[in-house]
Amino acid sequence: MASWISMSEACERLGVQPQTVYAYVSRGKLEVMPDPADTRRSLYRAEDVAGLAKRKQAGRKHETLAANTLFGSEPSIPTALCAFFRGHPYYRGQDAVSLARSATLEEVARLLWNAEQPVDFSSSTPLNATPPGRIAAFTALAHMAATGHSTRGRLTRVLHNESQALVGQVANAFGARPGQQALHLRFAKGWKQSTHVAELLRTAMVLLVDHELTSSAFAARIAASTGASLPACLLAGLTTLSGPLHGDASGRVQALFSEVERLGEEQVVAHYLSTGLPLAGFGHHIYPDGDPRAAALLAMFEPPQVIARFIEKVTQLTGLQPNIDVALAALVAHHRLPADAAFGLFATARSVGLLAHSLEQLSVAQVIRPRGRYVGPVPALAARSTAA
Repeated sequence: MASWISMSEACERLGVQPQTVYAYVSRGKLEVMPDPADTRRSLYRAEDVAGLAKRKQAGRKHETLAANTLFGSEPSIPTALCAFFRGHPYYRGQDAVSLARSATLEEVARLLWNAEQPVDFSSSTPLNATPPGRIAAFTALAHMAATGHSTRGRLTRVLHNESQALVGQVANAFGARPGQQALHLRFAKGWKQSTHVAELLRTAMVLLVDHELTSSAFAARIAASTGASLPACLLAGLTTLSGPLHGDASGRVQALFSEVERLGEEQVVAHYLSTGLPLAGFGHHIYPDGDPRAAALLAMFEPPQVIARFIEKVTQLTGLQPNIDVALAALVAHHRLPADAAFGLFATARSVGLLAHSLEQLSVAQVIRPRGRYVGPVPALAARSTAA
């Protein structure tokens, strides 16, 4: 659980006066709650105080600030799409976990895109000879990126229409059956699953739509800032998402589950913990108390017994809770979905968020162009040497 500290402790750790603490609270940088022992006093989230103290210690020198902006924990780009409050992600102020109980991907896309009309991902684009999967998705997007039109000088509603067609085509590439139904039902039909499984797919995709300023969202925004086409923005984001330390982390979990099914949970856990190897899919730096997205999805089905025992044992021995990558991999294992289904669901759902970031970036009308801080050898001054 989160730990809370008093005003005096917060002031001491930050080296500031109470007025500064109040300012942090008013700007949303420090979470506060009433003291259960004395309602006249307040308590402050220790994790927030620690983060503020760390940034304060880093100093405000220009070079330090520039380095931390790119490689630290808080790239400074304003967004109204997604934020984290009380351990939950929120889409435009609405709890993503609550939305996932009933909302469709189409409804969440309309919310994030701020679209006037309902969003429709139906597409009659037939699959080509390439088997469903990321090769088909990336190949199709690459072709569209090469022939697409710039986002500049085009009405928002036109860009919304193009965005919904792009998401539909990505879904088709991963095996969704073309048609007029909601996307989760099309995936269930394409993967020959029941309507019960379709509900699981719907929930998973809503939970995965966006996660604030991730690496893939930043990549999509950079492309959008240059006026690149929407397919190019989406391709930039999805290729970044495909990294094993980002959206394809569920692939690492699936490999781990394969070991568990082959060797048993006892042997796998003992091997990883005795050698100090990290266990993919457990723990999340944004959710120290546990990933609520994983908890919501895992509550809807029972993973295979050996995987369930593995999850329980890892949690017991490490204290780390499973994150959404474990939940996705467990869903694929339980219902024997296609091998690339976890990434397919992630990529399709996150396409909505990546396009939302791209559309939001268009209003800035400024190219994202960080400066390099050269740390290499001093250039050889050949011309000066010759002159001497």
